Amino acid sequence: MGFFDDLKNKANELKNDVLKFKNKAFLNAAMAGSALIAMADGSISAEEKQKMIKFIEHNDALSVFTTNDVIKAFQDFVGQIEFDTDIGEAKAYQAIAKMKSNDEAARLLIRMLISIGASDGNFDADEKKIAAKIAKELGLNPAEFDLV
Repeated sequence: MGFFDDLKNKANELKNDVLKFKNKAFLNAAMAGSALIAMADGSISAEEKQKMIKFIEHNDALSVFTTNDVIKAFQDFVGQIEFDTDIGEAKAYQAIAKMKSNDEAARLLIRMLISIGASDGNFDADEKKIAAKIAKELGLNPAEFDLV
């Protein structure tokens, strides 16, 4: 019982923290990071997209944004990366970098991306590598989040 209560409390904490940063810049950073994590293996299948969209729709922390805004932002970043990997990734990291000046938002973003990466039950080495790169981009130490 204690384990499930702990999980529920952590989910509520994440949602309350996200409420502090309910703005377009945070949404874009979160979805840019989500797209990078989802495409860590070089592509994203239709099944992976559906799983990510379902996760986004049912994630308490992201429920502070409208579902349409979340899905559109995620799909925009995925589309840019699929169209031109280098430019798409550069745009994603540019959106993420906007959180660098806000340590609290940056830390929340990393925690959220780890949660998204682990949503399929497997936070693999490629996903960890991308999360670590995002942490560095935000001026954070990846070891602090067990990403090394």
